[in-house]
Amino acid sequence: MNWQRTWAITLRHLYNFKHSLDRLADGVYWPAIDIIIWGLTSQYIQNSTQQLPHIALILLTALIFWQTVWRTQHDVTISLLDELWNKNLLNLFSSPVTLKEWLAGIFFLGVVKMIGTIVFAILLTWVLYTINIISFGWTLIPFFANLIIVGWWIGLITSGFIFLHGTRIQTIAWGSTALLLPFSAVYYPVSSLPNWAQTIAKALPTSYMFEGMREIVAQNQFPMAKLLISFSLNIVYFILALYFLRFCFNKSKEKGFARLE
Repeated sequence: MNWQRTWAITLRHLYNFKHSLDRLADGVYWPAIDIIIWGLTSQYIQNSTQQLPHIALILLTALIFWQTVWRTQHDVTISLLDELWNKNLLNLFSSPVTLKEWLAGIFFLGVVKMIGTIVFAILLTWVLYTINIISFGWTLIPFFANLIIVGWWIGLITSGFIFLHGTRIQTIAWGSTALLLPFSAVYYPVSSLPNWAQTIAKALPTSYMFEGMREIVAQNQFPMAKLLISFSLNIVYFILALYFLRFCFNKSKEKGFARLE
């Protein structure tokens, strides 16, 4: 074995690591997200087990709720990347199909797939842990609807960046939602966060939704105020995300979609 050639192969991939956002995310971003999320969750469980007898129900419900955000965002951005991977973006928008029509189709696709995922997750939770999440009835439906909108506007913003930079930054299709996860109070209350992070959390609709979900599960109270705040923030972010996507789409169209492929 020639160790010089072996070292050359190692160096080649190390250089790729330096210039690849995908590889940097695998090496740094995801470990950081996991440590932050599960560190805060562990502290919350350790400090709250005696006061929260429904901790398993709360965590599993939160996990299913977050799947709603991730699924809808993922379908928006992956649908765009799929057109790029198949070198079909130029053909798509050279046809009579408009950006608005494409988005409507992708949104509908995401909702259909999300419903299938959530139904499966709820059934699996019941089979494995005998926890019946649908026992809360209609009270959780407004929160699911709100979380779909969250996934949409995250997907719109992510797609805007992809329209500008192409597949070079495709890793954000998987990482953009996770960036909000530590501040969304998914598995722990906002009060568990440091003060600066609480400020960010209060600007996100997701934190109000997950805090509201815990009130429904633990206290059987419907948090109308949190629902209204989250919905209002959602509408603002969704409108801004639409304008951002339109801006990025037009900029990319001026430069030519072929460069992205």
